[in-house]
Amino acid sequence: MRIVFMGTPAFAVPTLAALHEAGHEIVAVYSQPPRPAGRGQKEIASPVHIFAIQHKWPVHTPTSLKMPDVQSQFASHNADVAVVVAYGLLLPKTILGAYPLGCINVHPSLLPRWRGAAPLQRTIMAGDRETGIVIMQMDEGMDTGDMLMVKRYPVNENTNVGTLHDMLAKEAGPMVVSTLSGLENKSIKPVKQPADGVTYAKKIAKENLRLNWAMTAQQLYQHILAVSPVPGAVFYYHGEAIKLYHATPEKADISASPGTVVDNRLGVACGSGILRLNTLQRPGKKRMSAEELLHGFAIPMGAVLE
Repeated sequence: MRIVFMGTPAFAVPTLAALHEAGHEIVAVYSQPPRPAGRGQKEIASPVHIFAIQHKWPVHTPTSLKMPDVQSQFASHNADVAVVVAYGLLLPKTILGAYPLGCINVHPSLLPRWRGAAPLQRTIMAGDRETGIVIMQMDEGMDTGDMLMVKRYPVNENTNVGTLHDMLAKEAGPMVVSTLSGLENKSIKPVKQPADGVTYAKKIAKENLRLNWAMTAQQLYQHILAVSPVPGAVFYYHGEAIKLYHATPEKADISASPGTVVDNRLGVACGSGILRLNTLQRPGKKRMSAEELLHGFAIPMGAVLE
């Protein structure tokens, strides 16, 4: 097939690679424009953009798909289908209907649960023990299109978002290849999403990274897993932002106020239970164990973390 691929982050790259390896013709790649990053704020191309350049595919980075000239250029590729994976721009009706097979999308959750921007993180934050990938026919709604293929995967209670990301990214490529074959030979019939069970995965904002010690130790543990290894959960002590990458929830009956350090091994009182802080990082320092951190940075019993 002639395919236009639309994607931006590293999650999308394995699907683009799988389409290429399956012998499909990548006629164009659309990705978010390069963004300033790092200390020097140098503009950096997205992982999909970089992968496309390496394979000498034409890359387009419009800031919007609503302009007539952008839509005309999109139609001129004369593709059979557009494959969309974490692209990051709204696709208007003109784009959705530009090709015979329309636009198909990879979504990493069991729709209609966790429609929206951050399904991986919200899956882990909620403590879901199952997730999946849905390949869907896109429509004008937010992740509301008919489902073409669904696969379910278990989520281990200790899985962090980095591990889940890599696993589902790897699984998505073969699913898209199979879906395209099914569409081509008409063996796949679209299925409408269930009306029940709709939830929305709001984007993870910077303020969402801060730990709320009034939550239970188990909820905080899930929160940490949901933002590790990147960007990492954070708490404050004496005005210093300290990142927390790994912790252990412990059941305990305690009377200390949430956020209070209750022992000399960085056990912290929560709304319920204790959270033992294991792997941390101070600003400008490397990651270290709680024991290493306490050698040069005192957080004594009775201290209150914010």
